[in-house]
Amino acid sequence: MKGGIEMKSLCKNKRGGVVTDLVSGTGGLVITVIIVFVVISTLLGANLLTEASKEDYMARNLSLNLTRGVGEVATKIPTILLIAGVVLLFGVIVILWQQAQRMGIGRGGGL
Repeated sequence: MKGGIEMKSLCKNKRGGVVTDLVSGTGGLVITVIIVFVVISTLLGANLLTEASKEDYMARNLSLNLTRGVGEVATKIPTILLIAGVVLLFGVIVILWQQAQRMGIGRGGGL
């Protein structure tokens, strides 16, 4: 009995975990990419790296790769949001169906 009570309290505290993790993870990724872009842009714009060095060449390639990578991710964001929306919609439908079953709606009956 005790294990069942603990399990119910654990499940009760886990509401919205997937959506919250999805939003916070995406937000963290966006913030990280913006910070990296600002740092690289500042280094390249201030000419802190000499033109002929390996570091400059690597920094320019990194900037180019990040730009391409963000472009690739940006083309996939609508698909990711669509999938997340469909999953969320199905979740809401399941929760509403469960609530209707608990309330006795849809069991049939007469006047």
